[in-house]
Amino acid sequence: MRYQGKLRNWKDEQGYGFITPDGGGGDVFVHIKSFSNRRRRPLANEIVTYELAMDARGRARAENVRYYEDHLQAISTMVRNTYLPTVAFLFLFTVAGFVVAGKLHFSVLGVYISLSLITFSAYGLDKSAAQNGDWRTKERTLQLLALAGGWPGALIAQWVLRHKSSKRSFQVVFWATVIFNCGALIWLSTSEAASILASLFSATN
Repeated sequence: MRYQGKLRNWKDEQGYGFITPDGGGGDVFVHIKSFSNRRRRPLANEIVTYELAMDARGRARAENVRYYEDHLQAISTMVRNTYLPTVAFLFLFTVAGFVVAGKLHFSVLGVYISLSLITFSAYGLDKSAAQNGDWRTKERTLQLLALAGGWPGALIAQWVLRHKSSKRSFQVVFWATVIFNCGALIWLSTSEAASILASLFSATN
C-alpha cells in the first residue's frame, strides 16, 4: 500500500529526513537510498508517495519513495497499458456484435482479425530487427496496415511488445488511422455499402 506525505526536516548533506503523512500520525524516516528516482535530489516540503516498512528496531521508515509527479506518471503509464488491449478487444467484440445483428457481413470481422494478426507479426518482426540491427519495416507500412483494419493488432502489439508506443509522431499518425478506419466502418454499417459488399462477396463465391 502506498501512502502520501510531505518531506520535512530534509538534511541534504546527510541524505535523510522525515515524511509527515497526509493522514496524520508520526513522522516517517526516509533515506536518500529509498528514492526510486536518483536523478535529482529531494527538496524540503515536496509531496512524495511511499511504502511503509519497519527497521530492525520496529521503527517506521519509507521505502520505494516517489516524487508526486513521478507517481502520477506511473499511474498514467499503468492506465495506458491497460486500455490498449481493452480498446482492441472491445472493438473486435463490437464488430462481432454487428455481424450477429446482421449489420455487417461476417467477412468484415474476418478481415479485421486477419489484418490484426498480420500487423502484430509486422510489429514483432520490426522490433526484432531493431534489436538485432537488421532491415527495419517502414513506419508507413505499419500505418497502412493499421489503416486497412489491422489497428487492433497494432494496439495489442504496442502493449505486449512495448514497440512504437512512446514515439509521439508515430502515435499521432496511428490514432488518425484508427479514427479514419472506424469512420469508414460506421459508414459501411449504416449505408447501402454493406449490401453492396455482401453482394460482391457472394459473387466471388
